[in-house]
This record gives sequence, structure tokens and C-alpha cells, in this order.
Amino acid sequence: MLLCWMRNINRMPNPMRKIARLFIIKNRIEAFAIIYALALGGAERGKHYLDIYPGFPGKMLFVAAMVAVFMAGAKILDALTYERNRPGAEVD
Repeated sequence: MLLCWMRNINRMPNPMRKIARLFIIKNRIEAFAIIYALALGGAERGKHYLDIYPGFPGKMLFVAAMVAVFMAGAKILDALTYERNRPGAEVD
């Protein structure tokens, strides 16, 4: 439901438009800030995995948490590039 609203952001009432714009990544700096926050969370989760599962299993779970962050970051950057280069994209 929220995604449908975000696609039709120009048809929303003004207060809703302002709130919806907070959830749209507009440039690479915002994307990198989000990826940094994801990396902090992934590293913290990995640290807990190392405490709970000592040895090889903990290390593998730590690596899995970090790989998930790398994959999410790549997807965010790809989506940002796609949205910028798609035909009919609005330029702010």
C-alpha cells in the first residue's frame, strides 16, 4: 500500500507528500548513509553471533551477516542508478 502511494506522490495531499519524500533515496550520499547504517547493524549482529557460537560456526554467521549487507548495498545503488537513468524520470 505504501509503495503505491510513493509511486503516485504527486497526487497526494501536501502533508502526506512531505512525509512520503522522507522515505525516498534521492542521491548517492543518502544511499551510502543507509548502507553505513546497515553495515553497523550487520557488524553488531555478527559480534553477537561470535559470542553465542564460538569458533567456526560463529565466524560463518558473521560473514553471512556482512555479505547480506553487501548485497543490500549493491541493490540500493543499482536501484538508484536505474531510477536516475529510466526513461521519463523526473529530475529534482
